[in-house]
Amino acid sequence: MARPRLFNQHQKRFVRTLDGEWDFYFPKSGSRIDISDYQNGERVTIEVPCVWESHAKYVNYRGQAIARRTFCVDRPGLARLVFKGISHTATIYVDGKQVGFHHNAYTPFEIDLPNLEVGEHELIAHITNEHGEVSALHIPNDYYNYGGITRPAELQLLDSRVYIRWVHFTPSIASDGSWKANLRAKVVNLENETHSLELTMRLAGELGTAVVDAKPDENFMELEMRFDEGAVEVWGPENPELYRLEASLNVDGTAIDDWSDRVGFRTVEVKGESILLNSEPIFLYGFNRHEDHAEYGCALPLKQIEADLDLIQDLGANAIRASHYPNDERFLDLCDERGILVWEENHARGLHDDASCGGQKAPPMKHPKFREQCRLVNEEMVTEHYNHPSIVIWGALNECDSYSEYGASCYKEQLEQIRSLDTSRPHTYASCFPDTDICQEYPDICSWNTYFNWYSNRSIPEALEGFFEKLKSRIEGKPFIMSEFGGGAIYGFRDPIRRGRWSEEYQEICLKDCLDSYLSHSRISGAFIWQFCDVRVDDEWAMSRPRTMNNKGVVDEFRRPKLAYELVKRKFLAMKESSGRA
Repeated sequence: MARPRLFNQHQKRFVRTLDGEWDFYFPKSGSRIDISDYQNGERVTIEVPCVWESHAKYVNYRGQAIARRTFCVDRPGLARLVFKGISHTATIYVDGKQVGFHHNAYTPFEIDLPNLEVGEHELIAHITNEHGEVSALHIPNDYYNYGGITRPAELQLLDSRVYIRWVHFTPSIASDGSWKANLRAKVVNLENETHSLELTMRLAGELGTAVVDAKPDENFMELEMRFDEGAVEVWGPENPELYRLEASLNVDGTAIDDWSDRVGFRTVEVKGESILLNSEPIFLYGFNRHEDHAEYGCALPLKQIEADLDLIQDLGANAIRASHYPNDERFLDLCDERGILVWEENHARGLHDDASCGGQKAPPMKHPKFREQCRLVNEEMVTEHYNHPSIVIWGALNECDSYSEYGASCYKEQLEQIRSLDTSRPHTYASCFPDTDICQEYPDICSWNTYFNWYSNRSIPEALEGFFEKLKSRIEGKPFIMSEFGGGAIYGFRDPIRRGRWSEEYQEICLKDCLDSYLSHSRISGAFIWQFCDVRVDDEWAMSRPRTMNNKGVVDEFRRPKLAYELVKRKFLAMKESSGRA
């Protein structure tokens, strides 16, 4: 059974996995199935977490399905359903009653069941991975929109209807060199009356306490802890030291709920044209990585996530861009442990004012649900992943409409929202419109997707200098990241004499030229190869993507290395060994 995290977050709560066998019901014809008569559909038992594309009969299925199982509650109190990811839109029912709804495959959601009776209950998820009116963000894209319960799920039973929802940890360094920890907690009260409670927090041997008058609904409180210089170790790539943050909600000295997380003491900031980690300039070098595998789709088991990170670290990378959506929290837990730096971004890729998609009546960025769905993704991403020290950059709206007034208003709105949710990290977006982009004033870091020697034949030194000259006034005074670059190669296609496109030889040459220029350029603060592994794309992209795959990985969809693997490894390990670039 999969665990939502690499460690237990609760000792007081009773937690039971909802992973394992679920019955999935598919329509016998068409793509729609109704909750009222789903049992007339075709039933298939599938192990969750999963994508239904892993089942041979549904490998290309786009539509709706009903996922069903039962669970038991053996004590009164609050029950909570926790889903770390359902792709892409789900309506949740318990005992035939709708209890929740969630859109977006890549962010978690939770449902409170405050009045659930003791006994057995039926749990149903009505799931769709359809394109069109239901989603502004899940569109035909350069990665595949899978269907299923794709990340771990669990049932929590609480003794109290007042509980800790989260605690956000923000570290900073005081003027005397000591560390400060600002702790902001959210306490939820599902009762109709105010309760006076004590909230205690333990971190790195220190104890903090606050009294909370928890009113009905949501409550927020803050406290600050200080740690003498040398009392805690600094988190970083060379020493990823983690500390357990434990919170307890108490009444008359007795704990009624608990919550914990792992945190790291580190700072991230932008100063002029540099990105600073713990007050020192850092150069980010690594890969864009999609959650995708030939066997598992986007529902990667922990062993495969670990294997991916083993390969990425073998390649010498110090950073990963989690493209183009919030990633599985177990991946982030592992990056915390291993000291890998992460750029995580919201789920909105390739949306334009003049595009059409999936039968939608409006262009994607003017889809009636676009702004609200983006707002919720941003909130869920930052709120749920706030404490991960590995995350050093938040991103938004990859390759979207940054050239129209309407698009600019969306960029401004979303980056301001992310800043309001977290002031401790810089933010960025990746653009690909050097001639027309009008949004470079909004991000802290300017990031650009460039494929000079793939989509054009221009030599990189010439193209790069012309590129910087064109952008000079728009990016001046800010750090600059090459957020995507590279070329495609079909695994096993060798062309050593002609070295034509799609050969492993051409990809190796392409990446060598890029890395030779980007890793040593004084104006560049980061370089992310597109991409780590080959990934499946939606069928609408098949004419420009051989095998219906984005083939730009340095390993293929089974993680078999291409020729470029060793070249990249040499370049990245040399970076690690060079002064000021590790």
